[in-house]
Amino acid sequence: MNTNYYPILLLIFSLASISCNDDSKKSLEKKNRPNIVYVLADDMGYGDIEAFNENCKIKTPYLNKLASEGMRFTDAHSPSAVCTPTRYGLITGQYSWRSNLKNGVLTGKSKALISKSTTTVASMLRDEGYHTSFIGKWHLGWDWALTDTTEFGGDGWNASDFGNLDFTKEVTHTPNDLGFDYAYGHSGSLDMAPYVYVENGRITEQPNHVSIDTGKYTWWREGPTSPDFKHNDVTPNFFRRAITQIEEQSKSDQPFFIYLALPSPHTPILPTEKWLGKSSLNPYADFVMEIDDYIGQLQKSISDAGIEENTLFIFTTDNGCSPQANFPLLDSLGHQPGYIYRGHKADIYEGGHRVPFIAKWPKVIKSKSVSNETICHTDLMATAAAMIDYSLKEDEGVDSYNLLPAMRKEELNSPIREATVHHSINGSFAIRKGDWKLIMVPGSGGWSYPRPQDKEANKDLPNIQLYNLKIDPSETLNLQENEIEKVAELKSLLIKYITEGRSTPGIEQDNEPGFNGWAQIDFIQE
Repeated sequence: MNTNYYPILLLIFSLASISCNDDSKKSLEKKNRPNIVYVLADDMGYGDIEAFNENCKIKTPYLNKLASEGMRFTDAHSPSAVCTPTRYGLITGQYSWRSNLKNGVLTGKSKALISKSTTTVASMLRDEGYHTSFIGKWHLGWDWALTDTTEFGGDGWNASDFGNLDFTKEVTHTPNDLGFDYAYGHSGSLDMAPYVYVENGRITEQPNHVSIDTGKYTWWREGPTSPDFKHNDVTPNFFRRAITQIEEQSKSDQPFFIYLALPSPHTPILPTEKWLGKSSLNPYADFVMEIDDYIGQLQKSISDAGIEENTLFIFTTDNGCSPQANFPLLDSLGHQPGYIYRGHKADIYEGGHRVPFIAKWPKVIKSKSVSNETICHTDLMATAAAMIDYSLKEDEGVDSYNLLPAMRKEELNSPIREATVHHSINGSFAIRKGDWKLIMVPGSGGWSYPRPQDKEANKDLPNIQLYNLKIDPSETLNLQENEIEKVAELKSLLIKYITEGRSTPGIEQDNEPGFNGWAQIDFIQE
């Protein structure tokens, strides 16, 4: 052989070796990436966990333990005071009012809300080598097959709205189309028909009867029901499946993301027989205790699998507690689901969107940690991206901030979030920056008094409300008349966030159709 080729061959072998080493390093890095388990409870209040409420009357030993082993966020918020918008924000990293859903929630029949072209937390993680699983209550719409494609029929609030659904055919535009390798759950809330499970686009069993319950706590709307869909077993079923996913995925070198979206303790309030009466309060409190126990089982499965050290486990809720929990009874027994905060589910007040939030990640988060940073569910996208060194594109996670500095207890020169936008069930806005919160509606914008329909109560109230949450966390003293400059500052920032299509730094983005002519922005800009 011509010896003149030796240097060239040596260079080729060296480059090949470097390439192999780089591939091995990338493979090792992906193998060591953290697992993420995100548990979202439904309609559970800030004050329903002992770790967040010194006067809590519900025993929550496993959530307390989770808080002691990780970090408790005292100023966490859902992006909305109701179900669907919060789930949209969590999955996409952007506020739901940027979509065509400007208020309210979807039903069990509603069409898919999130575009297939939208980057979600799941699609981002899947593309970066994660196995992604969704288990639970979706409530973001998917597309049922129709027997008559020319007529959609009713929206899904009434028993007569489901006759045109073809349950023998595949469901499309499901979580599988939005980044989830595995998806199992039901379409809307547990009180919204149809009552069937869908697994990777297929209905697990054909509905063969119609069910309804009219109990004080246990009610659900009338609708088609499958034989394998037992309302009081839905929450246990989801936990069992999540535990199975953890056991199976932990055996792989592939990191995983599990989004467990509970339908509880939302109505129907259905603690299993083992838990009925355990709280000595009422069925709602019993149900919370059952969820707490399942969180303990879920944590044990992670520990038993030997993956606890490098698994980020988050427990939080989708909004404040619902009046269905029976506030007068709980109050008479000394328990306040909203803690010291005004309002409840559906409201623009703190009780509507301030939620418990616990994060455990032994490799990163010190035990018994507390963060007072203002955070939002939309922040999952940027946080997950930072965990895997992924750079979000300009149109991804436009309302999402990275929470890793807070989790690491880094010294910060400024708050992680510049400001946070809140939204009520009727589409009313508020914006929070530092200690100040500006509400762009005279009342609750939701279900607590004064409600939007309480015309007499609202007519004598100022059109806006301004509170200093540091000195008045219960929102009792409206300072809008005396703090004109603060009102102008916050109003201007809110308009900027809305019209520029993002609340994070970056290039302006378009909001989805339906934005122009929107009554709320017209009102804010007056």
